[in-house]
Amino acid sequence: MTYFVKDECIKCKLMDCVEVCPVDCFYEGENMLVIHPEECIDCGVCEPECPVDAIKADTAYDGKDKNKWLTLNEKYSKLWPNISKKKEPPKDADKYKNEKNKFDRYFSEKPGE
Repeated sequence: MTYFVKDECIKCKLMDCVEVCPVDCFYEGENMLVIHPEECIDCGVCEPECPVDAIKADTAYDGKDKNKWLTLNEKYSKLWPNISKKKEPPKDADKYKNEKNKFDRYFSEKPGE
């Protein structure tokens, strides 16, 4: 089992999850975070910390896009920088907090800073 991040994180990147992760398995893109599946210890402490419900356990999520998100998290966790400390969210995060299906409109492959 592993946890992964979905598109609810895009343009929000609130990072409450980063603060509680005991193994620092989060990686930062320009506008979202991902979880490295081989580093995640399946403790689950990150999931309830996410205010936008972007983190899912692979065993509890049955969405048709499950493989897409697992693959995306694996790919970008190998390309983006590791993040272990919470940063300020984007200034306009509240504007995007409840928006659905953000991937096609906003996803960026660029790494975070």
